[in-house]
Amino acid sequence: MKLGTSVNYAGDFAKSVERVVELEKAGLDVAWVAEAYSVDAVSQIGYLAAKTERIELGTGILNVYSRTAAAMGQTAAGLDMVSNGRFILGLGASGPQVVEGFHGIPYEKPMARIQEYIDVVRMTLRREPLVYDGQTVKLPLPEGQGTGLGKPLKLINHPVRNEVPIWWASLMPLSVKATARSADGWLPVFFVPDEFQKVWGDDLKAGTAQRDPSLGRLEIGAGATVAIGEQYAGGGADPVLDLARPQTALYWGGMGARDKNFYNTIARQYGYEAEAIEIQDLYLDGHKNEAAAAIPRDFLERSSLVGPASYVKERLGAWKEAGVTVLNVSIAPGQDPVDTMGTLRQLMEDA
Repeated sequence: MKLGTSVNYAGDFAKSVERVVELEKAGLDVAWVAEAYSVDAVSQIGYLAAKTERIELGTGILNVYSRTAAAMGQTAAGLDMVSNGRFILGLGASGPQVVEGFHGIPYEKPMARIQEYIDVVRMTLRREPLVYDGQTVKLPLPEGQGTGLGKPLKLINHPVRNEVPIWWASLMPLSVKATARSADGWLPVFFVPDEFQKVWGDDLKAGTAQRDPSLGRLEIGAGATVAIGEQYAGGGADPVLDLARPQTALYWGGMGARDKNFYNTIARQYGYEAEAIEIQDLYLDGHKNEAAAAIPRDFLERSSLVGPASYVKERLGAWKEAGVTVLNVSIAPGQDPVDTMGTLRQLMEDA
C-alpha cells in the first residue's frame, strides 16, 4: 500500500511544495493536486515535477468539461514528460455549480463524458489518429459542423509512456461500475474500509466482471485523517475527529437539494439512515453547528486513523484488506508531518 497526500489548493503553494519535498524523503509515494475553481492543477504539478524525484504526481481531479478530450490527452502526455513517467491523470465530473457557473458549459451526460475522455486520452497517448464518434465527443467534427476542414490527427510527440494511469472519482452506481470496468484507479470519498462493500460492492463487482484483463487490478485511493500517539487513546481522539465534523456535515447536509444529495445517499447506504435525515434537515434549516454535532462518532472513527500506534497498525489491516492501494493521508494539526509520515510508513511495513 502506497502513501499519498493532497496539496492544499487554497493554501500557500510555496510552503506546500516544501512540505511535499520533505514528505517524499519520509516515505510519501503520491502527491495529489486538486483544481476545483482555484488555480489550475496542471501548472502546479509541472512545478512539483521539477522539485521532486521519486513520487508520483496526480490530479485530484481535473473535470472533463473545462478541457477538450484531446487537450486532456495532451496534458497527460505533457505532465508525464516533465515528470519522467510519474504522472497520474485523475478525472471527475465536478458539479453543475462549477461547470455551468465557472466554465459556462452545460452539465450534461457526465458519466458518458468521462468514459469518452478516457478512451480519447488513451488513443492520444498511443498516437492514434483521433477518430471518435461518442455521445459527447466527436472527432473530427461531423459533416455540417464547423468549416468542414477538420481531419484526423495524432499527437506529434512520442510520449514517455503510451499508457498513463487514469483514475476516476466516482460515487454513484453506474459511474462506479464504469470505473471498475475501464479506469486504472478509483477515487471514492467517505471511505470506511469495513463497510464500503455495503455502498459500492455490487457495482464494483459488476464492473470488474466486464473489465479488460490487460488493465490489471483496479487501484483504490482512499483518504484518512492520521494522528498517532498515546494521547489519542479512547476519548483523546475526539478533538481530532471533531475537526472533520463541519466538512462532513456540509457534504451530508448541504451538497445538493434535499432529494438529490449523493453524499447523503452514501451515508444512508452505510446504515446512518436516521442520522442522514436529521443532519440534512438541520443543515438546510441553517443549523450548521447542530448538523456537525450530529455526525456519528463511529463513522468519524472508522474512516480515520487516529489513536496509539498499536491501534493505527491494527486498523491499517482493514484498509489493506479492503483493497486500498494508495492511502491518502491528511495529517492532523499538532502532528509533525515528517515524523508522522515516517511512523506510518514503518507501521505499514510491520503490519
